[in-house]
Amino acid sequence: MEVFLGIAGASGAPYALGLARQLVAGGHTVGVSFTESGATVCGHELYGDLAMPRDEVIDRFIADAGLDPANVWAPKDYASPYASGSARWDAAVVVPCSMSTLATIAQGAEQNLVQRAANVALKEGRRLVIVPRETPLSLIQLENLTRLKRAGAEILPAMPAFYQLPSTLDDMVDFVVGKACNLLGIEQSSLAEWRGQRSALTDTR
Repeated sequence: MEVFLGIAGASGAPYALGLARQLVAGGHTVGVSFTESGATVCGHELYGDLAMPRDEVIDRFIADAGLDPANVWAPKDYASPYASGSARWDAAVVVPCSMSTLATIAQGAEQNLVQRAANVALKEGRRLVIVPRETPLSLIQLENLTRLKRAGAEILPAMPAFYQLPSTLDDMVDFVVGKACNLLGIEQSSLAEWRGQRSALTDTR
């Protein structure tokens, strides 16, 4: 599968890195584009440096995820195959998705490659997974999420669960990464399938 990974400027950079690693490990082709603020947030949340130069952030992300540098695209590079419905790629994920990026996609507008690729996925009937990271949500933001869902996108809020008894931050990241892989319809190893044990106290057979 060929997946476009758009990284916007919301908090949640570890989810983007975790998903990129999972896709690469699964043998999938991954195209990546960072918005301007997306790279800044990655520098801060992944590498502890809010002022890290954009090129250094991207180089470190590429190395950490095992990505092909040739498939990392500038924010305004509309020569990218992910800007065209004629190119035969399969799905797009925006993770994390800022509320600004969400609003622009929901209006059918485009200011960068991340937003263009999301709109291409919608118009071509391909899978689009939106991973918003914001709390609390305003009515406007909820309406934008609803509009994208009606248009065919899958909405996956970055909400780690606790029933798997996570013991590290990586466990919590893996939960969201696994959910994203499930929505893409690909094999993943981040999220164990829930198979709860029936309690003897509630078994009335």
